[in-house]
Amino acid sequence: MNVSDLSKEQFTKLVTAVVDDRLCELLGDPDLGLPLDETVRARLKESLASSERMTGDEVAKQLDLRW
Repeated sequence: MNVSDLSKEQFTKLVTAVVDDRLCELLGDPDLGLPLDETVRARLKESLASSERMTGDEVAKQLDLRW
């Protein structure tokens, strides 16, 4: 099948998929699949077990960030 044989909808879906794949390659998590350090793993488990939560706005204020 040639690109010229695609309908406008099919072509749009194809381009969207290609762009999405490329963005994932460029902006994806470079650490994905790497093992976690035991210290980090323990802190993560502790954090997830806690019922204390902060909103994004609270974190931004604490770190003096502006949205």
